[in-house]
Amino acid sequence: MTLDQTAIDAASKHLDDGAVTPSYGPWRDDIVKLLNDALATELVCVLRYKRHYFSANGVASPAIADEFLVHANEESAHSDKIAERIVQLGGQPDFNPKTLLDRSHADYDEATELQAMVRANLVAERIAIETYRQLISLIGDKDPTTRRMLEEILTDEEEHADELKDWLGH
Repeated sequence: MTLDQTAIDAASKHLDDGAVTPSYGPWRDDIVKLLNDALATELVCVLRYKRHYFSANGVASPAIADEFLVHANEESAHSDKIAERIVQLGGQPDFNPKTLLDRSHADYDEATELQAMVRANLVAERIAIETYRQLISLIGDKDPTTRRMLEEILTDEEEHADELKDWLGH
């Protein structure tokens, strides 16, 4: 086994590209687009969780509302990681509010009943889980750093889904 010296030499050029070396190949733009869609999904999830946090009422609502806020903050942290990675890849994070819903994989929700809120968030988490699983598979070894970041986010989304499932029926 030997390293590809040509690729190593190419990495010493085009310093303005930062961490993006020529070995990222033709997939960088595709990965940035996929990440911008994931960013939109996370931002819509933040907004949905925040709405549910402020709108939740009923006997069980304080504990569940607190969990909605925790999830909102974690989704916000995911969006920050994704935006940072987009910039590292030489792209521009798309925070345009006009297109968030169109690009998001998950929906916004205006439920007013607590169990409907829990269900809407569980559906969104399950969509996020499936989306991240597919993204991880698509990216494969084309971009190990992005793949690892997505795997970490996937772990959080699975935990969110488990917590929400436990709240169903409460």
